Amino acid sequence: MELRGLVIQNRKKFVEDTFGQDAWQKVLDNLPQADRETIGDLILAAKWYPFELGERIDRTIVNVLGGGKEKVFEDIGAKSARQSLTKMHSSFLTPGDPQAFMKKLDVMYKFYYDTGRREYEQTGPTSGVMTTHDAKTFSASDCLTVIGYHKEALRMCGARNVEAVEEECRAKGGSCCRYRFKWDM
Repeated sequence: MELRGLVIQNRKKFVEDTFGQDAWQKVLDNLPQADRETIGDLILAAKWYPFELGERIDRTIVNVLGGGKEKVFEDIGAKSARQSLTKMHSSFLTPGDPQAFMKKLDVMYKFYYDTGRREYEQTGPTSGVMTTHDAKTFSASDCLTVIGYHKEALRMCGARNVEAVEEECRAKGGSCCRYRFKWDM
C-alpha cells in the first residue's frame, strides 16, 4: 500500500510548526538511510510513497520530538486536516453540514491511499460510524491520525464537542478499522 506525498508534506509542516524549523532534520536524522533517500530533497504531493515510510516517520516524530506521547498522532491528524482542507481539498468541506462532509469519505480516501476503501454510515443527526476496509497495510498510529483528521474536519464544518471512539482496529487484531463519531451543532 502507498500513500500520497501530501501526507508526508503535512507531517513535515506539523513538525516545523510544532517543534521548530530544525525539528524536521532531527526526524530525518533518526530515519534509516534508505528512508532519507526515498524522501529526497523534495516531497512531491502527488507522488506515491510506501505506507511503511509514513509509519516510520510518525513513530520517529513521537519518539524523538513528542516524548513518546501518542496524543501527538491525533495532533498530526488535526494539523493535516487544517492544511489539506483549507487548500487542495477545500471542496470536500461543507460548512454547516458535517454529515455531508462525512458522506464524501469514500472519495476522499482515494486521494490519500491507493488500496482499500472507507465507508460512512450516519447513525443519527449528529453521529455516525466510519469504517476502513481492505487496506493492505495498517497501523495503530495511522488510526490515531485518522481520528485527529476527522475530528478537526468535523469542527471545520461547524461541529462542536466532537468525540471519536475507535471501536475496532486491524493493528489490534480487528477485521477492519472502525470509528464512532458524535458531535453537537
